[in-house]
Amino acid sequence: MQHQSIRFTPRFALMGAIAAAALLSACGSSVKLDENAGKPAPISDASTKSSQADANANASSNVNQVVLTPKNDDALAGGLPRVIYFDFDSFVVKEEFSGAIDGHAKRLTANKGKKVIVEGHTDERGGREYNLALGQKRAEAVQKSLTLLGVSADQVEAVSFGEERPAVTGASEEAWAKNRRAEIKDR
Repeated sequence: MQHQSIRFTPRFALMGAIAAAALLSACGSSVKLDENAGKPAPISDASTKSSQADANANASSNVNQVVLTPKNDDALAGGLPRVIYFDFDSFVVKEEFSGAIDGHAKRLTANKGKKVIVEGHTDERGGREYNLALGQKRAEAVQKSLTLLGVSADQVEAVSFGEERPAVTGASEEAWAKNRRAEIKDR
């Protein structure tokens, strides 16, 4: 095994110096950093916050207001029910859930960038493959209901978890009824 040596020529030295100078010059900035960085924020009570906010808004009218949307899915959905329940061994969407489906359809058609995932679930009765297929049919039934109301197919994904993610544990009709469901979740 031979060792090859790299010859260091003045041309390589000049290229290295130029690269180092460019790197160091990129680190410099004329932007003034916040003078209060690292200092604790002043403490104020709730009665002075609104007057301070009004004063700050008037003083800096060239700053755009930032509106944060809540992380809570129910708040984003306007309190719409997120769970659609099914009868035993059925994937027919019941009439009592048409209002929830309609509300989600309106929400999704108003915001074409919004996407949801519909998760289909079953109770523990039946075989694993059967329950996965039934959960998929339940998710697709909700998906189809949404698309029939004008929601783009690209906005809704249907998946099945079968019996793998029960909402309620137990071997009673009441528990099984809570597990026969499709859940609409924001992505």
